[in-house]
Amino acid sequence: MSSHGSRPSGCTPFEQELVNAMNDFANTAETPYFDTAAIERGARRKRATSIAGIAAALLVVGTGTALAAGAVGGASHTPRPTAAATTSAKSTTVLYGSRNGTTVTVPLTGLDSMGARAALVRLHLTPSFSRTPVAGCEQSTVVAVSPHAPAVVHAGDTVHVTVCAG
Repeated sequence: MSSHGSRPSGCTPFEQELVNAMNDFANTAETPYFDTAAIERGARRKRATSIAGIAAALLVVGTGTALAAGAVGGASHTPRPTAAATTSAKSTTVLYGSRNGTTVTVPLTGLDSMGARAALVRLHLTPSFSRTPVAGCEQSTVVAVSPHAPAVVHAGDTVHVTVCAG
């Protein structure tokens, strides 16, 4: 029995021999090499593959649902025209005057209220919404904006957006 120091109290000679054998093995064994970069690349590849698989599955499910809805609805469903078909493009276009003096045309034709809000907030404009019933338009699509072209608005101005009530 080889000893690497005094025996701690409460240890049997067998336990001490076991500890010494484990210490000898730990001191002579080679340190394993881990390629952390390869492990990380593999994890990223697995994550990207699983995300692509989930996206493909959702696409297949969405396509199947759309096909099923089309088969169930048949020819009895007639789609309503969007607000673009019922309003003029000029009444749904905002002219934005930037700081450098250029004017940017922001067409809101066919956008829903969320899309119009996002487009206006991005230009630092304050959107204000109201609903009005318009025959033959899709609900929540932009019907009119005020002020509209040819009036020019600047950052901080309020733009009143009228959407279809359906």
